[in-house]
Amino acid sequence: MYEAYYGFCERPFSLIPDPDFLYLSRGHAMALSLLEYGLTEQTGFVVISGEVGSGKTTLVRRLLTDASDDLTVGLITNTHRSFGELLQWISLAFDLDYRGKDKVQLYQDFVDFMLNQYAAGRRVVLIIDEGQNLEVDALEELRMLSNVNAGKDYLLQVVVVGQPELLEKLRRPELRQFVQRISVDHHLKPMELQDTIGYIRHRLEVAGGDPAIFDELACCAVQYFSGGVPRLINILCDHSLVYGFAEDKPRIDIDTVIEVAEDRKHGGLGPFRTDGEGASRDEIKTLIKRSSIVSLDNGRDIKTAAK
Repeated sequence: MYEAYYGFCERPFSLIPDPDFLYLSRGHAMALSLLEYGLTEQTGFVVISGEVGSGKTTLVRRLLTDASDDLTVGLITNTHRSFGELLQWISLAFDLDYRGKDKVQLYQDFVDFMLNQYAAGRRVVLIIDEGQNLEVDALEELRMLSNVNAGKDYLLQVVVVGQPELLEKLRRPELRQFVQRISVDHHLKPMELQDTIGYIRHRLEVAGGDPAIFDELACCAVQYFSGGVPRLINILCDHSLVYGFAEDKPRIDIDTVIEVAEDRKHGGLGPFRTDGEGASRDEIKTLIKRSSIVSLDNGRDIKTAAK
C-alpha cells in the first residue's frame, strides 16, 4: 500500500519473523552469541526466554539460517496445552516414522537415529519454541533423552525458547535436575531508546527505504508507546506509515505516531502504553520528550526536545 510511496522493496515492519530483518540490539546480540556458543560447544540445554513479541522466534530463524552443515536440526513450534506425546513430535521434527509405534519403539528409533547421525559426523539439535507450554512430564522426558551420549559427547543438543512462564515452571522443585543441565540461559528484555531508534532505522534500510523516514522524535514516541517491545514497535511503525501515506507525509513525525497510538487505544485493541490517558496532545509530547532525555544514558539531548 505505502511501499512505492516511501520507496520500499517490501514492508519494513511485517509481523512475520524474518531473519533478514534481525536487528542485533545489545540483548539480541548477547542471546544470539549464547545460542551459537551453546551449539558449538555442545554445552547441554540452552534456554532463551522473553516476553511476547520480544524477538525470540526471529532469533531462532536466524540461528537456523546460519547453522553449520554438520548439524541435523529438528524444530518444534506448535506446542500447546493438548500437545500430546513429545516423542511423536520429535520424530515428526526429524522426519522419522512415528505412526503406530508405542513409546518404547519411538524412544529406541530416536536413539538409533542419533547414533547414526553421530557415526556420520553430524550433531543432532532439537529446538522447541513456545516451550512454556510443555508440561513438567515432557520437560523431564527431554532431560532423559539428553542423557544419551557416546563417550564424552552428547548425542542431543536441546534449545528451549519460551515466555517468562517457562522460567516459572523451571523453578518447580521437581525440575531441579533439568535446571542443573541448563548450561546457557538468557532472558530478552525490552529494548532501550537507543536500540529502538537503531531497530527502526535498520528495518527501514533493509526494506530499501530511507532510514530517516521516522524523525528522531517519532522514534522516541514509538519507544514511549511500545516500551521497546519489537512486535509492538512493528505494529506502531507499520500503521504510522499507513497514516503518513494517507496524509501525503514524506516523513513520519511525532504527531503521526501519537495519532496512531490514540486511535488504537480508542478502538479498544491498542496494546500500547496508556499512562498518559486523558492528557492533551501537547502534554503527551512533553512526556515523550522528557522520558526520552532520561532514557539516553549518554546524556545527549534529543533534537528539539527542549523546544
